[in-house]
Amino acid sequence: MPTAIVLLKTDHQRVTGIAERLLEMPDISEVYSVSGRYDLLVMIRCAQLDKIECVITDQLLKTDGIIDSETMFAFRSYDKREGGRAVDVD
Repeated sequence: MPTAIVLLKTDHQRVTGIAERLLEMPDISEVYSVSGRYDLLVMIRCAQLDKIECVITDQLLKTDGIIDSETMFAFRSYDKREGGRAVDVD
């Protein structure tokens, strides 16, 4: 399943509220509060790659309190549940 990882800089006083709002979006599977340059890490999984673009541009980035973002697409997953084997993310 196509997967995008989105790193977000947010208004620091609103991190928890933003995370909770993002989790209400159906294609967002996980939101992590993280340390470093970004405040939140968001996992988006959709049946089609085109839908990820819509989720990011039409929903996620329109959320009030998001200051900046960086998006990455996953090509393969290395998962303990798969015995450490690489699994294509398509």
